[in-house]
Amino acid sequence: MSHVLYQHGTLGTLMAGLLEGTASIDELLEHGDSGLATLTGSNGEVIFLDGEAFHANEHKEFKKLNGDEMTPYATITRFEADQTYQTSNKNSEKVLNEVKEHMLSDNLFSAVKISGTFKKMHVRMMPKQEPPYTRLIDSARRQPEETREDIKGTIIGFFTPELFHGIGSAGFHIHFANDDRNFGGHVLDFEVDDVTVEIQNFETFEQHFPVNNKTFTETEIDYADVDAEIREAE
Repeated sequence: MSHVLYQHGTLGTLMAGLLEGTASIDELLEHGDSGLATLTGSNGEVIFLDGEAFHANEHKEFKKLNGDEMTPYATITRFEADQTYQTSNKNSEKVLNEVKEHMLSDNLFSAVKISGTFKKMHVRMMPKQEPPYTRLIDSARRQPEETREDIKGTIIGFFTPELFHGIGSAGFHIHFANDDRNFGGHVLDFEVDDVTVEIQNFETFEQHFPVNNKTFTETEIDYADVDAEIREAE
């Protein structure tokens, strides 16, 4: 096992309102082919799949990105499964509990990819903010949601150990794109019909910071409520 998880920015700083894009989508794709992100202003949900980047926005539009879009927060890897298995006819709680049973350890970062047919997929798309930015929870409380039934597609996302809550969201953070590439977002709930589950365990976590961004380097960040706000938003 020599897998590396690469992250630009942190969920904690995003929650605190540092929403300015500090790396391009193409720069992220130099570090992997599968993952998730958002765009400047916490504009919607980005899904990296098979080396391509897709974006779902608050207007329920879904499109492929061209690569020059900027992101304040992204997590990506070169996906290579350590374990693969089939599962069927379960709700999201049972599926994710099953994933945890197959993971190497709750103390490690892991990636999960779930592909196949879903009975239900319930997603949200974070509304875009314009400067001056406020805390992300302000957007999360007015986020649009959408549900589709009997849909084929792929979930991609990551498990973050409790120790690293703030770097990411402790537990699972997962996004979805359908096979037709016209629907997706941040996953809130789902039910599977028949799917393939793939798990990747990481021995290395690489955290990249936007050191050339003055907002990041010069802002005194208020993290007082970040823990609770992450748990509410995610």
